[in-house]
Amino acid sequence: MTGWRRFVPASARRRLRPVRAAWVDRRRRRPPKLGDLRRTTPIDPNWGFERGTPIDRVYVEEFVGSHAADVRGRVLEIAAPDYTTRFGRDVERVDILMATEGNPQATIVGDLTDAPQIPSDSFDCAIVTQTLQFVYDVRAALATLHRVLAPGGVLLATAPGLTKISPPEDEQFGEWWHFTGRSGRRLAEEAFGPGNVEVRSYGNVLSAAGFLYGLAASDLKAEELAAHDPLYEVIVGVRAVKQPA
Repeated sequence: MTGWRRFVPASARRRLRPVRAAWVDRRRRRPPKLGDLRRTTPIDPNWGFERGTPIDRVYVEEFVGSHAADVRGRVLEIAAPDYTTRFGRDVERVDILMATEGNPQATIVGDLTDAPQIPSDSFDCAIVTQTLQFVYDVRAALATLHRVLAPGGVLLATAPGLTKISPPEDEQFGEWWHFTGRSGRRLAEEAFGPGNVEVRSYGNVLSAAGFLYGLAASDLKAEELAAHDPLYEVIVGVRAVKQPA
């Protein structure tokens, strides 16, 4: 029916409107062809790792990489120095924070919500990726991060929006929160102050659905991954700067 107005007089078009409306409504209600996605279990329950790079990991790396200039001086990172090594510039020292013993790479073991053993004003950058969802008192964690950053220091944090729950961490720590850009901004501004926080979200309905099904980034086209729809936030990235007292 594309272009049908060119061939049908206006008087006839008025009489055909109910017919066309019914045809359009029928098309809208037609069941989609879901193919391999018509299932109640994920294609890869390990977030797509078995197929390649997980979709959310692409967004996390894009966010940290876009702020590579902030990864400098003395850096604090969670679990491993992966992003400091990959994106750091003029890094003097990196400390690895873990909540529990057992990680040989950890230089600091402590709870982000209460870490008096970490000196104040110590770090030029803190990289906290995919961690805050496992911290019940997220406000206390952000207050700690603000305290341990030196004046002018930068927090680069990412948190999940649309995601499945992570069973091992949920059992050990609890997976308490999934975030939106709005909640990420408000929480960070409570700790760092208005005007000191930038927020960027990543995702769209296709990448969100693909991520939940366990597809890998390679299963989507680059332009499909890059498309941004603020209603489907897969990853929320927060950049917060500590201002001098």
